[in-house]
Amino acid sequence: MVISIMDQEKQYWKRWIDHRDPEAADNLLKIYLPLVHYHVQRIILGLPNSVSRDELVSHGLFGLYDALEKFDTTRDLKFDTYASFRIRGSIIDGLRKEDWMPRSLREKNKKIEATTEMLEQKYLRSVTLEEVARACDMSTDDVAKVVSEDMFANLISLDEEYENDKGEYPVVYVEDKSVPTPDHVILKNEKYKMLSEDIKRLNEKEQLVITLFYYEELTLTEIGHILELSTSRISQIHSKAIYKLRHYLTP
Repeated sequence: MVISIMDQEKQYWKRWIDHRDPEAADNLLKIYLPLVHYHVQRIILGLPNSVSRDELVSHGLFGLYDALEKFDTTRDLKFDTYASFRIRGSIIDGLRKEDWMPRSLREKNKKIEATTEMLEQKYLRSVTLEEVARACDMSTDDVAKVVSEDMFANLISLDEEYENDKGEYPVVYVEDKSVPTPDHVILKNEKYKMLSEDIKRLNEKEQLVITLFYYEELTLTEIGHILELSTSRISQIHSKAIYKLRHYLTP
């Protein structure tokens, strides 16, 4: 009798839930390992080359096992949805603790911010990426990359604010008190509207890369295949688009 992959997975789950069978757990980890690699791929794109992919995979595996330990099968929630938040949260926690952003990169970002502010006061207008790069004696690609990596660091800090005292993320535990107030919804929608308008200010390729990366959730390599450009070129377009959006959204 041939057992289907789905039936086999159900057997692993039953053995794990009923008896906490280590072998069943190992097999479930192997089944959901691609989920770890997916989130590692998404996160590592915005990080410097000094960050080890293996380290991120290790953090992600910890999150996956943690999800396996804590998953409540009685709730109306798919495991891969629950595990995704545990995996991503574990990777971000690991990055935060390791302080992956080198001091040199932080210093460059401070220099870029100070230079941008100085030029805007001098010209009384928004300045371009090229103008900031010239004033900092850096290439436009380097400036865009530093700004993009700093934005990711800020996203890590934002994630920290959303954890509750159980170390979980609110999407996992939906409580009435977490329902946003009407004024919060209005403010959030207004911000989305502003972001949408600012995206329209980007050039055609930048808009396409942002849409494919954040909305369609394609990797930079996949976007490169679609646009017939190298991954490094797509990365440059992405970084410049992020720089512009950050500049547009800064009061």
